[in-house]
Amino acid sequence: MNEIGKVAVVGAGMMGAEIAYCFALAGKDVVLNDASMDLACSGKHRLEKILDKGISKGKIEPERKQSVLSLITPTDADHALGDADLVVEAVFEDEQVKKEVMSRLDTICQPHCIFATNTSSIPITRLATAVGPDRIGRFIGTHYFSPVSLMKLVEVVPGLETTEETVATMMACCRDIGKTPIRVKDVPGFAVNRILHAMWIEVNRLVEEEVATIEDIDIGCKLGLGHPIGPYALMDLTTNTLNLQVQQILFDAYGERFMPRPVLKQKVDANHLGRKTGRGWYDYRK
Repeated sequence: MNEIGKVAVVGAGMMGAEIAYCFALAGKDVVLNDASMDLACSGKHRLEKILDKGISKGKIEPERKQSVLSLITPTDADHALGDADLVVEAVFEDEQVKKEVMSRLDTICQPHCIFATNTSSIPITRLATAVGPDRIGRFIGTHYFSPVSLMKLVEVVPGLETTEETVATMMACCRDIGKTPIRVKDVPGFAVNRILHAMWIEVNRLVEEEVATIEDIDIGCKLGLGHPIGPYALMDLTTNTLNLQVQQILFDAYGERFMPRPVLKQKVDANHLGRKTGRGWYDYRK
């Protein structure tokens, strides 16, 4: 298996920054890359709050805070990724955007570097066409779950031409950073999101039919199904634009059973996207 020393994370938003955090917490040198230095630095700054929360809960020793942060280097320069052993792409959930990033980095990164795309729904085999034939065997999907700093699961998704060595390296790498990987076939939505969005579509039907309120559905799922967070609170964390995008991808792949509900489309039209806009299924402006 390839030895993963230096890690580069492309995309310093919530997902990318927290993926960088997990690698740094495991002692890896991490380059956190975004389109501008401000975005890259904002991603790193966000991690200070996560570390402070971990310290307050007794999960992280106070003296580790600076050592973890010192392992993360924000940058807007692609050439800073040139000596990475692993590139984790965590940009916007758009096939063309992801392909453009991967194609550009394919000419910069070392030949042995593994490319891992963090996508929740786009087929890995399709994304792998962005790199050349010498890289395609080291192209793989790693679907992290939000919030990455807390969620243990990673879906490891090999594409059609991903080598078994690359799969084994990524499975081991996930375990090294405290995650539990599961191997999943390369199909649209993979495994967990197909389960999750089937549930979300059904709870949206319940709201449209006025069977129950969003608050009572969240309570019901927590107390009746043992979920740590209700579906509507979770949708507000993941953002409704992304939720609608994923359901559209699933609908295109599997048909009517994944057709997005009108109530979700209405939320997106109203810019009620979730916590990041202050309003989603719940109102956070207070």
